[in-house]
Amino acid sequence: MINPSANGWIKRFFTELNLSVKPSQDRELFYDSLRKMGIVYGQAISLPAEEIQLVAKISHDELSKICLLYSHFQVYRLLQLSDDATDFGTQLIAFYNQLYGNRSTILKKVLPDSDVFEELEEILEERIQTNENIFSRNFSHVITNALLFQDVLAFGQFIRRNEIPENYLRKVEEVAVQIVLRALQTRSIPTPYDELIIKVFESSVRYAKIKTDNRELLESLPLSYFDAPLEKYYLLDLAALALFHEDEAQPIEIKFMEDLAVDLGFEKSVGAHFLQSAHAFLNTHRASIPYLNYKNPVKHFYDHAATNVSQLIVRNKSRLQKELSNNKDLLKLLTDSTVRSLDEKEKKKVKKQLLEICKTIPSLTIFLLPGGSLLLPLLVKFIPQLLPSTFNENLD
Repeated sequence: MINPSANGWIKRFFTELNLSVKPSQDRELFYDSLRKMGIVYGQAISLPAEEIQLVAKISHDELSKICLLYSHFQVYRLLQLSDDATDFGTQLIAFYNQLYGNRSTILKKVLPDSDVFEELEEILEERIQTNENIFSRNFSHVITNALLFQDVLAFGQFIRRNEIPENYLRKVEEVAVQIVLRALQTRSIPTPYDELIIKVFESSVRYAKIKTDNRELLESLPLSYFDAPLEKYYLLDLAALALFHEDEAQPIEIKFMEDLAVDLGFEKSVGAHFLQSAHAFLNTHRASIPYLNYKNPVKHFYDHAATNVSQLIVRNKSRLQKELSNNKDLLKLLTDSTVRSLDEKEKKKVKKQLLEICKTIPSLTIFLLPGGSLLLPLLVKFIPQLLPSTFNENLD
């Protein structure tokens, strides 16, 4: 089982990956296999169960990392006709070095002889981040990196040409944003979902600017620049994502998709097919996609935060137990809090000492960020499960 937050997870990934399942050489079938994971829509949902097994509880960021790695590797296998994991890792590092400048990672500075997979772990950890701060990214009901899949497209270009075409990602982003804005413009009445989709893309773009008052006509977009089938499929899916709603697609929305398909060099029926496929996927997985749960954002925020905190604590249970057992003052105050109300001075002391413990556990440094301390009650709620039974007896 793979734990994407533990060191060495990429090496474990390649040890456990079932390579007998080959990627389809049919580009549409190949793309559909990646689409089913959700990464195309900016929300990792799952990995092919017949190819890889993950730990039972996994966060969105962890799943995004492994879906991104898997997608890159599938493109490598498709284009190179090779399963050489080390060569793949070397090429992917070279790709990201060209993308972000040939810079040394923190790991390289500390451990110059670190292997390819260790360096790649650090790169992917950084890449899944959005433009929002870490606190917002982890606990917002909206924030997601909707454009991760453009890396996969760019890596395909890198493999074919041994370099990324100049300004390639900027062009992908600019065209993608304009297509999304034009798709939204087809609605006669704007919906709350429209605002959320714009927010999702604002948090994801790195090269383009989103100007909602600048919506170019489809015929003015440089669609001929994109010649790879996967690029064209992706643009169709982003348009379909923007047009998502619970009801059946409207005629004007279907026409927009048909026109876009024709402009991309497909039969117009392809546009309607992609719209139907996207809506089927999004409706099926709606409960698992945070930015679609906008009807009660406050409740969703709390539920999402509680889930993340729970996962972090369970993952670090042994370390937390050790740290708590070594802090007699904190244990006494926590025990006292079960039978009486702590005064303000005592509450501040508990908060301060819990934050000190969080400093020693990298995964829990989220509580040290601006606003993170507001989630400390969620941590306190789980503490009785981490302490000896004598502590829990005080709760009776």
